[in-house]
Amino acid sequence: MPQMAPISWLSLFILFTIIFMLFNIMNYFCVVFTPSISKDGEKTSQLTPPSLNWKW
Repeated sequence: MPQMAPISWLSLFILFTIIFMLFNIMNYFCVVFTPSISKDGEKTSQLTPPSLNWKW
């Protein structure tokens, strides 16, 4: 659409950039602050890495 004014392209770029940044920020904080529930039903505050026992 070459007949659009450059200010319109700039405002669309800024709008989509802000939406993209908000989506990434919300996704980060939703993943970080979700409580992990153990098999016993108790909330664990620490992230435990998986066991790396190789059977070789």
